[in-house]
Amino acid sequence: MTSDTHTIHISGIDDDPALRTRVAKRMAATLAPLTVRPVRSQALFVDDNGPKGGPAQRCALTVRLPHRPSIRVERRAETPRLAFDAAIDVLERQLARYRERDRDRKRYPKKYFAAARATATGRPRSTRRRRSA
Repeated sequence: MTSDTHTIHISGIDDDPALRTRVAKRMAATLAPLTVRPVRSQALFVDDNGPKGGPAQRCALTVRLPHRPSIRVERRAETPRLAFDAAIDVLERQLARYRERDRDRKRYPKKYFAAARATATGRPRSTRRRRSA
């Protein structure tokens, strides 16, 4: 499925168009606030146990960002929708951490913050003693 920013590859749920559109919309909304465009984003659904039953529906979400390690999240649940909801929540938290780190790198160095904090009290802190003349 193609969103306005990039292509989202969805596989394993060909017979459920409602879930397919939900996955595409939620992934696009999750990846929209990023400052860089993802190289590739993929949602893979697999039934691990087959007809045996149990929590066997696995959802694996992978996002590749340029010049960064890939972000991969896997969750299992009773249904593909529950597995996707659990996986997208974890992906949102990881991308929030990524955005926070990216924002911190663009800010002023620590030296600036230390000087601003020292002058905010009204008098600059000095580590050296002044010599009297």
